[in-house]
Amino acid sequence: MALVIFDLDGTLIETADEIAMAVNRTLKDFNARPASDADVRRWIGHGTGWLMKQAWADSVGDPEQTDWQGVMDRFIGHYFDTAGTQSHLYPRVEETLRTLGERGIRRAIVTNKENRFTERVVEAHGLQHLIDLVISGDTLPTKKPHPGGIQHCMTHFGESTGSTLFVGDSEIDVQTARAADVPVWAVPYGYNHGRPIAMAEPDRIVDDISPVVSFFTGLQ
Repeated sequence: MALVIFDLDGTLIETADEIAMAVNRTLKDFNARPASDADVRRWIGHGTGWLMKQAWADSVGDPEQTDWQGVMDRFIGHYFDTAGTQSHLYPRVEETLRTLGERGIRRAIVTNKENRFTERVVEAHGLQHLIDLVISGDTLPTKKPHPGGIQHCMTHFGESTGSTLFVGDSEIDVQTARAADVPVWAVPYGYNHGRPIAMAEPDRIVDDISPVVSFFTGLQ
């Protein structure tokens, strides 16, 4: 057997538009200046709470000087409404996940997105039948770049670092894989805080996720 673990936003699914929509609906509720799509893309990766704090600080000021729970309650409502509505799968994602499953390779997601949103996005694009395990940002006590999510997946499936590959789009993903001592590949089209993914020095950069199938040739 073998295991491939994917990041979600920016790796399997393009989600920036619907996240930006939720952010700006929240800011509008408080008569605040909207965030640009480019800024939202740059803030994706640490979870929605961190992202909303960046948007608030950029538009309004110090989040600690406001009723932050009230702000997040608005954001949660808006993002629950928009999640899965404006996003789309990246090229060759569905066929690659299907091929991996047909070859007996376990498929997991480790994301910093909170589970209520992860489930909504995954189901909106029909991936729930093509993924064997999902670890969201609030599934475990830790989240990326802590290696706990990857380690949990390996333990769950009884896999080792030698039979596991992590695939992401950001330096956070590279750091997470390095901390877990597993090889890491990256796609160049995701959300890496405005920096080329090559700067994070993954083991390989691939144009889409389809080459991951070849990684496991000879391992099974």
